[in-house]
Amino acid sequence: MISLPALSLCVMAGLSPLLFLPSLPTVAQIAVITIASTLMLFLRHSAVRFLALTLLFFCWGLLAARQVTLPYDLLTTKTHQVEAVITGTDGATEHHIKIYRADGKRWFPAPGVVLRDSYLPKKACAGQRWLMTLRLRPVHGQLNEGGFDSQRYALSQHLPMTGRVVSAQLLEDSCSFRARYLASFSHHMAAFNWQPVILALGFGERMALTDDVKRLLRETGTAHLMAISGLHIGFAGTLGWALARLLQLLLPARRLGYRFPLLAMLIAAALYTWLSGSNPPAIRTLIALSAWCALRLCGRQWTPWQVWMCCVAAILFFDPVSILSESLWLSAFAVAALIFWYQWVPLRAEGKWRPLKSLLHLQCGMTLLLLPLQLLLFHGLSLTSLLANLIAVPGITFVVVPLVLLSMVLDLAHLAWLEHYAGLLADRSLALLFWLLRELPPGWLSLDQRYQWITLAPWLIIIALRVGWHRISPATCGISLGLLTWPFWQKTADDVWRLHMLDIGHGLAIVIERHGRAILYDSGNAWPGGDSAQQTIIPWLRWHHLKPEGVIISHEHLDHRGGLESFTSTWPTMWIRSSLHWAGHIPCVKGAHWRWQGLIFTVHWPPEGYQERGNNRSCVVKVDDGEHSILLTGDIEASAELAMLKNQWQPLQADILQVPHHGSRTSSTPTLLSVVNGKAALASASRYNAWRLPSAKVVKRYQQHRYQWFDTAHAGQLSVSFSSGQWKIEGLREQISPRWYHEWFGSPAEYR
Repeated sequence: MISLPALSLCVMAGLSPLLFLPSLPTVAQIAVITIASTLMLFLRHSAVRFLALTLLFFCWGLLAARQVTLPYDLLTTKTHQVEAVITGTDGATEHHIKIYRADGKRWFPAPGVVLRDSYLPKKACAGQRWLMTLRLRPVHGQLNEGGFDSQRYALSQHLPMTGRVVSAQLLEDSCSFRARYLASFSHHMAAFNWQPVILALGFGERMALTDDVKRLLRETGTAHLMAISGLHIGFAGTLGWALARLLQLLLPARRLGYRFPLLAMLIAAALYTWLSGSNPPAIRTLIALSAWCALRLCGRQWTPWQVWMCCVAAILFFDPVSILSESLWLSAFAVAALIFWYQWVPLRAEGKWRPLKSLLHLQCGMTLLLLPLQLLLFHGLSLTSLLANLIAVPGITFVVVPLVLLSMVLDLAHLAWLEHYAGLLADRSLALLFWLLRELPPGWLSLDQRYQWITLAPWLIIIALRVGWHRISPATCGISLGLLTWPFWQKTADDVWRLHMLDIGHGLAIVIERHGRAILYDSGNAWPGGDSAQQTIIPWLRWHHLKPEGVIISHEHLDHRGGLESFTSTWPTMWIRSSLHWAGHIPCVKGAHWRWQGLIFTVHWPPEGYQERGNNRSCVVKVDDGEHSILLTGDIEASAELAMLKNQWQPLQADILQVPHHGSRTSSTPTLLSVVNGKAALASASRYNAWRLPSAKVVKRYQQHRYQWFDTAHAGQLSVSFSSGQWKIEGLREQISPRWYHEWFGSPAEYR
């Protein structure tokens, strides 16, 4: 007989390969593994049985992964008529739907779709049923090392597709009870300044939170308090348990027991999970709470680690794809760190200050032990998080959340005047809390990937101190801690340099690095409220411990210079070279050349006094190390290409060519390809760009001239490593980090 903790361990071990599998096996292969593992269960050896169970859960995870990717093959090829229910909306142009019927066929489970920039004929609300004609496409996100993985996130949230509404007809206009409840509560809270935060705490609606509030929460390490998760659902469950215990006071002694309060707690938690929108973190909390209640009803004494394993296994078994969710692992890691902290560093405090000491002890443990995951996910840490959480956790848990829940109950009871006063108290409490958080000194510290191993030091130090390792072998302790600093004194070879074409969508951003220093060629795109530098390039540079010394701007179009202002504000001392003749810019004209870190930069276009503007004024630069070279062309077009080629054929030869103008038909003439005589071509393009770049004819032209074709749409970030005698191109999607959830889903990868 296999124990429940052992079975939980098999679940976790069997489903964990979903994190790093490069591709999913076929259905036939899954069937073979299932049959083989089922036969292994009949063997007597316990180790073989454990392996068989692990393989069975592995197949369970593979089937779940194939199921979540099934809509890619069947729903993204053409326009489809679907029956869908709206699950969430901003009331204007963004709607979350679930498709229950497509082209007359029932879908189970219903796939989720996010409709953006979609106007519906009538005002939408959650719960409405619509007949829609949709053009669907898979979620395809930008993919850079250390950046946000939108494809992985979409799959973990069961929202694998986005879509555009061609036509829509309302079938059932009644809103769900939650939508009506939310509308009523929002109306009564509209007079308060902190209404968006109240809605986030009460219903999990975070769309209305301002960027300033989100930034403050992130920098103070208190963002976890705004998510409907264990804190809120646990509090609601505790209220249900307390009400059940009060009710038991009216019952005779023979009717008392622990099962009824547990059931009441579970019911209260389930109701609040439903009211909060049943988002994935809330559902995971409810599953974990249900598993804990089931363990309690077993009548056995379970260790904290056994409870933790059973809860995590229950969540993963219920939804194997949730293993891709970063929020799940953040929650699971936090609970594991909490158990570890109280077992290995118990609190010994007495007296009237014990509650404060307990809170300080808790926050110290969480701050130290969560460092590895915080650095991995957020690329930094908050120096003020300890103090901020000492203020925010008790305030939110014991003051604001009870007031918000009370307001929600009073709204149901239609006691508007009492609801107003409860909401007013919550609003004033939040105003005081956020004032205190703003008064804290700036504490966000960005860290790079070299610190990943050092963040494990608190765990190792605690273990070493408790087992007495520091007394038994102090030299081993010192050496072990010293090895954590290996990335700081590890050096790359002197003859190695790299070029990275970042995946920023439509635009261009290239990083040339050597000896820990960097030069940029173009700065990406910009849009109202942001740019590629803030969103992608600057975080990428900091994560890789690179400080740019200068930037070359090819021309004035926004998709190439969009992030320049962000760069200059972040690094004011960096030089700028361009052909724009702007103040403070070093001229980038034909014949200019300079040396940087042993690399020779030579400008081949435009000539001095060139008057034409736009693409043809792009600064064309060749980067050469004496053995290998790459030609950076910006958006130069055919007429300028031919003019540039006059009287300078030999100097333009290069191993790698940056594809001009993102692969447009107006560029990449056969003459240019022949003169450069390169071996590979790198193109910066987004998958769903309005201009359908790169052109299929241009791609074919490069292939006819024997160029290897690479583009960021297919490969994500492109990295080229140059060393003595060789160079190598790697794409993040296929070579650096090949994962099944990084694949090109939907339409074929080949250009059509």
